[in-house]
Amino acid sequence: MTADITTDVLVIGTGPAGSATAALLASYGVEVMVVNRYRWLSNTPRAHITNQRTMEVLRDLGHEVEAEAMIHATPQDLMGNNVFCESLAGEELGRMQSWGTAPLSKAEHLMSSPCEMNDLPQTFMEPILFKTACARGAQARMSTEYLSHVQDDDGVTTTCRDRLTGKDFTVRSKFLVGADGGNSLVAEHLGLPFEGKMGVGGSMNILFRADLSRYVAHRPSVLYWVMQPGADVGGIGMGLVRMVRPWNEWLIVWGYDINQPAPVVDAAMATQVARQLVGDPSLEIDLISANTWTVNNCFATHMQKGRVFIMGDAAHRHPPSNGLGSNTSIQDGYNLAWKLAAVVKGQATPKLLDSYSAERTPIARQIVTRANQSIAEFGPIFEALGMDGGVDHDKIQRNMAARCDATPAAEAQREALRKAIEFKKYEFDCHGVEMNQRYASGAVVAEGQPPAPNADMELHYQPTTYPGARLPHVWVHDRTGGKHSTLDLTGKGQFTLITGIGGEAWVAAAEALSARLGLPIRVVRIGPRCAIEDHGGDWARAREIRDAGCLLVRPDQHVAWRSEDLSVNPQADLGRVLSTILGH
Repeated sequence: MTADITTDVLVIGTGPAGSATAALLASYGVEVMVVNRYRWLSNTPRAHITNQRTMEVLRDLGHEVEAEAMIHATPQDLMGNNVFCESLAGEELGRMQSWGTAPLSKAEHLMSSPCEMNDLPQTFMEPILFKTACARGAQARMSTEYLSHVQDDDGVTTTCRDRLTGKDFTVRSKFLVGADGGNSLVAEHLGLPFEGKMGVGGSMNILFRADLSRYVAHRPSVLYWVMQPGADVGGIGMGLVRMVRPWNEWLIVWGYDINQPAPVVDAAMATQVARQLVGDPSLEIDLISANTWTVNNCFATHMQKGRVFIMGDAAHRHPPSNGLGSNTSIQDGYNLAWKLAAVVKGQATPKLLDSYSAERTPIARQIVTRANQSIAEFGPIFEALGMDGGVDHDKIQRNMAARCDATPAAEAQREALRKAIEFKKYEFDCHGVEMNQRYASGAVVAEGQPPAPNADMELHYQPTTYPGARLPHVWVHDRTGGKHSTLDLTGKGQFTLITGIGGEAWVAAAEALSARLGLPIRVVRIGPRCAIEDHGGDWARAREIRDAGCLLVRPDQHVAWRSEDLSVNPQADLGRVLSTILGH
């Protein structure tokens, strides 16, 4: 049967994963079609924390894409005072500097990346990615529903339905990407294996407008955690008043018992919950929307089958703790897009694509585990306040008030609360989880042992050029004095070979292999009187190779291979590595 439409890659879903993948593929010159079953993009600001690694993906799409994101984002300095309180108007119980705003953490962030993390709600992120995809040639269809697919040795035939006309049509593609969310039909049809459980807790979202600046502007934050009776029932661990736009658009999250029917959140209930958590019995809100959702603890243990792949929430389903959802989804796309492009263009064999699941499945497991563990780590706060396991309001108030007494027990209670809040850095300042993703697969050629961690790998970024790790960021300069991140010297859909003084044979090898394989390889030499110079010596300290050695960096800015020094036969060695990675 002849398909109605043909394309190289069909992407199902225009969320962060799908739109990012379409934008990247279109930027790489691949014919891509992306469909969305709805009439437009996300209408709720579900995902919002945007970490440095994700901003690096946007930067690689173009400085104009990064700049547009920053225009709409709430900047990092307004994100940091995670507040724990009885209500916004009530007593504050404690706070912690979060999201890289504490001095030492801020220094680590500045040293780790040319990009700043920020708060960019999904309602702003998605249009930026989707627009970029369309502007660069992606074909997009809204109100288009995925129904089924059949794959064979040469491609995938997908049946979709035009929801405006009710007519079905078929799309023939070389590859299919399911970025269709937590209830992914693509994943279901593939029969991919999952671990974990769906629906482990219940939550409600209440999105509204109200000027709350008098309660929050003096302690700016994204998240205000409300400790009230019932806060430890279901949901994400406690009541939450989340800033969407400072300081007049908000999202309240409150749990419900997953073993009971989901509540009907109407205007009256929404107003009552808002008044309770804000602590203002006369508060009037402009209700935008309200809905219920379930907390999930589930991830795919394999993310591909043949010519079909899943990514984003289709593959990893978890609560919003740690702000890992859209970040991991976009990074899934960054990992897969260059591989699909290389295969579509004939630069690599389909064997390269096997590395997608090998590299991203461990990340899915890690972030789902981390996000759900963060919910459990609220427990010590409840225990320190004496409000765990019950809704006796008077008893809880007495337990909370007891911390103000001048007694040894109260002093111990205060210390326990301080430590419990400080420990939440594993959710609110978990820089290592965001930046330490390292790959082991056929698309990485590693020799020798990886470096041992010198600090907590969850909390702290550990830069290294060991193959599989993201290339470290440092600032270097061109001959005119222009400042560049080492990451800016890589990416854009191409492999990059980095060497220095004495590495001329690597340059010649890369140029010869590029011509022979039809594979563009960017070459960068860093050193005195080279095109790029290391005036501060930061690159020499970060590179972990000698001047005449080389790093081969993949299009997604992860190190594919390194040689400590000039080898006896650079062209043979580099050719062997490229053949291994590309599956020849």
